[in-house]
Amino acid sequence: LPGIDTAGGFGGKADEKFDYYTFTSFTFPPTIYKYDIATGKSTVYERPKVDFNPEDYETKQVFYNSKDGTKVPMFITHKKGIELNGKNPTMLYAYGGFGVSLQPSFSTARIVWLENGGIYAQPNLRGGGEYGEKWHLAGTKMNKQNVFDDFIAAAEYLIKEKYTSSEFLAISGGSNGGLLVGATMTQRPDLMKVAFPAVGVMDMLRYHKFTAGAGWAYDYGTADDSKEMFEYLRAYSPVHALKPGVKYPATMVTTADHDDRVVPAHSFKFAATLQEHHTGDAPVLIRIETNAGHGAGTPVSKTIEQVADQYSFAWYNMGVIPPIAKDDM
Repeated sequence: LPGIDTAGGFGGKADEKFDYYTFTSFTFPPTIYKYDIATGKSTVYERPKVDFNPEDYETKQVFYNSKDGTKVPMFITHKKGIELNGKNPTMLYAYGGFGVSLQPSFSTARIVWLENGGIYAQPNLRGGGEYGEKWHLAGTKMNKQNVFDDFIAAAEYLIKEKYTSSEFLAISGGSNGGLLVGATMTQRPDLMKVAFPAVGVMDMLRYHKFTAGAGWAYDYGTADDSKEMFEYLRAYSPVHALKPGVKYPATMVTTADHDDRVVPAHSFKFAATLQEHHTGDAPVLIRIETNAGHGAGTPVSKTIEQVADQYSFAWYNMGVIPPIAKDDM
């Protein structure tokens, strides 16, 4: 099987000598394989048709040191032969919470970014489940700052190794990952050119008072727990961490009017406060999807529109004309 990948969904019938599983990677669409138990060989059973050549791209896994010296893994995908000159548009995406493991997966939207010379980087931050429960707990409650430090260190690694620079770096994440982006851009606004906090948990003092928010307390803690927890949450809460007169990156906040998991009020308050405090020429926008929720089940047409808006916003603010646009000029 090719490259750095994710294999899963193993299954078959008890009276057969075959097993079936799914294989995918950042550049390989989900493909069903038939595994012959007797010979130990796999053959393609069903493969989707995608107008894309995975052989033109490469994925590597690197390890970098976070602020406290912890080694953190990160996947980096890009076209083969790319020049490490600090000028490559780069999308840094992460989650870092609730024991969720970010594995290699295929996305047609991401392929558009890669085909246009972009780099995609995905670190496995503490708070996730990649190294078990200890790794998860190292990014929860009074350890939550570790998650932001890991993300910041990932950006610093990409810049140090000349994959990109702060002028060509975009950070993105959704839900708990939206919190990650919000906290990172308020703590290190100099580090990135563009930020995409999507359906994020932005008010850490009140999140538990809305819809399903109380269920997240085991990961975050709440402002009602103790004075120490209140102060810890307030220190990184994106809405409360914004400061007047700071030059923040170009930001597109995204939410949906019917999101009943992370209520849109989080994004509304963050966008309004950011617009009030932000100085400089970088735009600060909020994109509100109507008649939509937290993201799952979004129609393809709406997904295409949102991705097109985000990529256009990133390229414009980086001063990049992607090859796809040059072909139409």
